[in-house]
Amino acid sequence: MAVSDSQIEQVKDLFADLGDISTRKMMGGLAIYHRDTVFALLHSSGQLYLKGADDFGEKLEDLGSTRWSYKKKDSGKEVKMPYWTLPDSALDDPEEACQLARAALQYL
Repeated sequence: MAVSDSQIEQVKDLFADLGDISTRKMMGGLAIYHRDTVFALLHSSGQLYLKGADDFGEKLEDLGSTRWSYKKKDSGKEVKMPYWTLPDSALDDPEEACQLARAALQYL
């Protein structure tokens, strides 16, 4: 299922205070950019992820985030992506969401 226009607007509103936000649909989901740098993804399931480069992923886990992973169809091997769920407390709080996004961008 592809992301909807209303989901895209919600993401843009959530991160509006960052400024210079753009998005691009890809593989049913959405890449979220700040000044041409991808810092978050909206999965086709509706789950919002922040990029957790270096030790920022650990900080997100401390806030209750979980890492995005999937199993390969051919081998069943688990693949861990460098993205963590946005903490629940930030989903409806643009100030917290932008604070976390700024932190994520410092590692990119």
